[in-house]
Amino acid sequence: MASVSFADVSKTFLDGVAAVDRLDLEIADREFLVLLGPSGCGKSTTLRLVAGLEACTAGEIRIGGHVVNRVPPKDRDIAMVFQNYALYPHMSVYRNLAFGLTLRYGGGWLTRAWLRLIRPAEARSLAEKRKGIRRQVQETAKALRIEHLLDRMPRQLSGGERQRVALGRAMVRQPAVFLFDEPLSNLDAKLRLETRRELKRLHQRLQTTMIYVTHDQTEALTLGQRIAVMQAGRLQQLGTPAEIYDQPNNLFVAGFVGSPPMNLVSGTLRRRGEEVEFRHQHVTVSLPAARMRDIGRIASTAEPGTLGIRPEDTSVRLVRGERADGQEGADGQVESGGPVADGERREMAVRGCVTMVESVGDSAYVHVATGLHATDGASPVSGGERDVPQAATDVGGAPAAAAGSVPGSTLVCKTDPRTTIAPGALVDVALGGSRIHLFDGKTEESLTL
Repeated sequence: MASVSFADVSKTFLDGVAAVDRLDLEIADREFLVLLGPSGCGKSTTLRLVAGLEACTAGEIRIGGHVVNRVPPKDRDIAMVFQNYALYPHMSVYRNLAFGLTLRYGGGWLTRAWLRLIRPAEARSLAEKRKGIRRQVQETAKALRIEHLLDRMPRQLSGGERQRVALGRAMVRQPAVFLFDEPLSNLDAKLRLETRRELKRLHQRLQTTMIYVTHDQTEALTLGQRIAVMQAGRLQQLGTPAEIYDQPNNLFVAGFVGSPPMNLVSGTLRRRGEEVEFRHQHVTVSLPAARMRDIGRIASTAEPGTLGIRPEDTSVRLVRGERADGQEGADGQVESGGPVADGERREMAVRGCVTMVESVGDSAYVHVATGLHATDGASPVSGGERDVPQAATDVGGAPAAAAGSVPGSTLVCKTDPRTTIAPGALVDVALGGSRIHLFDGKTEESLTL
């Protein structure tokens, strides 16, 4: 067991691509840290730097307080689980699990015979340790529920069984640090869920430092004690799953973490006394100074900004049972997507047309094209309520603006799975004021607490 630290670490390849750019990161002893980011962000390269499979261009990597930049991979006391299992096809499951220990305790018979000749005392010590290999393999196999597979060959195993064997091969060595490079990406949904639980239990039982690379947000949020979000080789944010989800540092983290992602609406920001006003088309929302990180950073003149709110922090209401296509709908109905208080509903309400309803079992996602109808609070909109065109769409797939109107955005709202709202319905979307995020339009940094 050991801590891992990166001090100003960079990795630039021969073609000039900077895969990792000045990374500073401290991973505590026994911590489960997840490196999260899209493909090409540098997370796998970071893992390979820890393993010694890549050399740093600059900076220092420490494992257990010792600089390991020039230490070969076999001497770093790490174990790595790969995405493609990497099992030895000509060896049984037992031999795959025991292979690392066999090498550690003397290797093959020829190596052991030579060792007995030149260093007999060391040879005797290793012989005693080899007696415990079978016990260690059997204990590991039992922990992963693969003890009945020890005599099988890898080709006789399912994908989930192969992945458990790969995990066992790393476990049996009892390394100081476990490295996981997207180990669940080749599994189907059910196996991925089961193996994720096994990994969680494994960490709780072993209490060993683990670094896990993934692009799957669900894996990151459920497995990690802390999450390091990366983009373009740089660390964007480091924090607990709750901090990453509820308090994103910048626009990238806000848009990347969450499924479906946070709703982001571009507009303008300005300071008005002790409040900050966001305006987009006909929609205005004001947040108090207590919600801002530093209200002094915001100018009194209009500057570019972005409003963000997660789908579960919205609520949807049918407008007097009307539909944008002129057909009749159900009576005015409020469908809450989250714990949005009445006071918050009055803070910002946006009117729009439902373009799509996605059912995902325990909830439904209502896509609302906004901008043609919008109000502050609960007051009725000006003009007609059936101006949203039926079929015209813009490039993004949302209904295009009618003549003389201003195009808007699409909001995704999480609601009850048994919703009666259907495409074409005219709705008001209320945004929870205490859950609204504002971002600087130039730096893309978060402005809200």
